[in-house]
Amino acid sequence: MNSILIVLPILTLLMFDLGLTLRPNDFMLVFKQPKAILLGLAGQLIVLPLIAFALAGMFHLTPLFYIGVVLIACCPGGSSSNVFSMLAKGDVALSVSLTALSSIITLFTVPLILGWTTMQVGEAVGISLPVGNLLLQNLVTMLIPILLGIGVNDFWPVVATRMERVLSKIAFPALMLLAGIFFVQHHATIADNFGVLGFCLTALILLAIGVSWLAGHLCGLEVREKRTIVIEVGMQNAAQAIAIASSPFIFNNVVIAIPAIIYALMMNVVLLTYVGIIIKRRK
Repeated sequence: MNSILIVLPILTLLMFDLGLTLRPNDFMLVFKQPKAILLGLAGQLIVLPLIAFALAGMFHLTPLFYIGVVLIACCPGGSSSNVFSMLAKGDVALSVSLTALSSIITLFTVPLILGWTTMQVGEAVGISLPVGNLLLQNLVTMLIPILLGIGVNDFWPVVATRMERVLSKIAFPALMLLAGIFFVQHHATIADNFGVLGFCLTALILLAIGVSWLAGHLCGLEVREKRTIVIEVGMQNAAQAIAIASSPFIFNNVVIAIPAIIYALMMNVVLLTYVGIIIKRRK
């Protein structure tokens, strides 16, 4: 089974689902909650990739795994983060806005960060980044579906609500299905490297959560805002990372996708635990 035939439709569906939840005013939250928005974006776009660079070097990852770890770190927030924020009694409006803004901004930051990374560690093993193909694939699978979803929500809000109710229930299982298929297809490589990558990616998630919470605390954010930023920075779009790594138009290398697959598992374990602790404390 060619996994790319599954990952690209899933990614497109997730982005369309995100668009169905958005209104033009969601992009204006930067003027209403500038501190929280800027802090969340800085955590996703700057801090997380820097942590990834540091950890990839500390764990002495091979070039392909190094690129894979940086790739997942520079992707936008995952669409499931909105559900996690709701469960954690966070600021759902802030979560939606951060996910939307990061999905748009990373259309430009991912090529920059990934291009620099492949120049540093990828060229020695024959890996280069076709920037034009990456931009085109992200345009087709991310930007256009988001804009279509926004359009449906704007012109046919009732239809958008009905569609979103169905698609929101599919998002998490679809991501797990995608990760499961990759696990089955590449179980030997994953098993051989799960130890070092599991530790590296778990450290990435925990450090992202810790730095986000500390930054939010120091900046005087409300509890709901801090919870949301922790989830947004800790939960990245694994489907996009897998799509970029395995796409025949970009890297066409499933080994680069393996960190994103392991990340998808560890991300949900860590953040579900985080949400569970919050729910237990509230009770």
